[in-house]
Amino acid sequence: MTAYLDPTKKHDAILLFDCLDGNPNGDPDAGNQPRIDPQTNQGLVTDACLKRKVRNYVEMLGKDEPTPERYKIFVEEGSVLNEKISRAYTAVGLPQKEGTPEDQLKVAKWMQQNYYDLRMFGAVLSTGLKAGQVWGPVQISFSRSIDPVFPQSVSITRCAATEEKEKKDGVKKDNKTMGRKEVLPYGLYRSYVFYNPHLALAEKSGCVNERDLALFWQALIKAWEFDRSSARGFMACRGLYVFTHASKYGNAPVHELFDKLQIKSTVDVPRSFADYQVDLDEVLPDGVTLTKLA
Repeated sequence: MTAYLDPTKKHDAILLFDCLDGNPNGDPDAGNQPRIDPQTNQGLVTDACLKRKVRNYVEMLGKDEPTPERYKIFVEEGSVLNEKISRAYTAVGLPQKEGTPEDQLKVAKWMQQNYYDLRMFGAVLSTGLKAGQVWGPVQISFSRSIDPVFPQSVSITRCAATEEKEKKDGVKKDNKTMGRKEVLPYGLYRSYVFYNPHLALAEKSGCVNERDLALFWQALIKAWEFDRSSARGFMACRGLYVFTHASKYGNAPVHELFDKLQIKSTVDVPRSFADYQVDLDEVLPDGVTLTKLA
């Protein structure tokens, strides 16, 4: 088995991605402007944003898997989570009422085996019929841009209106309307990914397998290709570095491994990935291997 696909090993990864002339993750509390750290002006992208891309990618590919029932998505856009928990009670043969802790564990295990994102990321299953709380083996950090970013609010016009404007003095008013788009010219982001094998065991997660991990790494690289929109500009994965430990308890502190990758801009105002120098120290501690997937 390829090391980075082994669900019984500990994995720590660095993901690099960038955004050109777009909004990688709008902040609803700030007029949908790109999220930033107000003290450093570094751009931020939430873990939920990246998980959404993974979910959408797996949902798209899951239908073609040999066992598509394992790759349904629990947190779908527009879905009602309590209805899915209720269906799980029915699927395991339990009545539609709150079960014992043993019953709840049975329901949670069935849901983990059938919902990819629940198996990998975990979720709270106590919002309706209770099924406990699941801790997933995969965690993703907030992403932070290497350099400060400077969001811009760009005015746009629309030549078609939703309603016809009233005439004034017998002259029809122009139906053009104004709008705004919140963008940043360029940002290169770094995110950290952690895989805990102790939460991937059969008794914990419904058994994460090699294919689950393969789809996850694949999604981090390719999900951008199927997530295009005018708001997000041009986004792409610029690097995925997976550190795999021989021991499921880890062979080195993760911060020491992440410090192996150093990134610095070579120009005053970066506007592309080519404006950065990426240096990777491949001398690793004993028991740790590195796989560059992108």
